[in-house]
Amino acid sequence: MRRLLFICVHNSGRSKMAEAFFNRYAGGQAIAESAGTEPGEAVNPVVVEAMKELDFDLANNLPRALTFEMTQGVEKAVTMGCMQGACPVVNAPHEDWALPDPKDKDISEVRRIRDEIKKRVVALLEGMGITPRL
Repeated sequence: MRRLLFICVHNSGRSKMAEAFFNRYAGGQAIAESAGTEPGEAVNPVVVEAMKELDFDLANNLPRALTFEMTQGVEKAVTMGCMQGACPVVNAPHEDWALPDPKDKDISEVRRIRDEIKKRVVALLEGMGITPRL
């Protein structure tokens, strides 16, 4: 199974949204995990609300700590605009999406971030030769 890893600092916003979009739209042809270098206590409630608008339930999805094992065998790692040095180097092809952190943002700003992540996930899947199942 093809695997991807989405990484951010707290794993409570951007990487959680990317993981949810990727896993649904990949239709079982690939799988993604997400993790954080300093995981938060819970997914940002405004992120939960924004994702619920698109029928994604992240309410019980807890942030996870990045482990060495998670990085093994991934086809690609995507960081979410982590501060220099905050996200580790993974021994896999890597790209950084340089997206704003939804922390302390209102719902309209989080929707913009969500929609940009969705667009990038769709492009990522297409680049992998996977037709997104929207």
